[in-house]
Amino acid sequence: MPLDAHQKELLKDLGLKVKAIRKNKNLTIKELAHSIGKDTQSVHRLEKGGINPSYIYLLEICKGLEIEITELLK
Repeated sequence: MPLDAHQKELLKDLGLKVKAIRKNKNLTIKELAHSIGKDTQSVHRLEKGGINPSYIYLLEICKGLEIEITELLK
């Protein structure tokens, strides 16, 4: 089922938050991807709001960013 405009905006906001936290921690996309065993394109798509990540993927991202998932979902 395709995402509506509001859902797409939520994914974009999530991606921007991941990117901001990553940059604040002085990590490159490559470093974050490597630390969680993902390819850089996958992390890039997440940061652009181009994918709807699973809960497990979000947990992996949080582990790579060394944050709790609650910080990401605030």
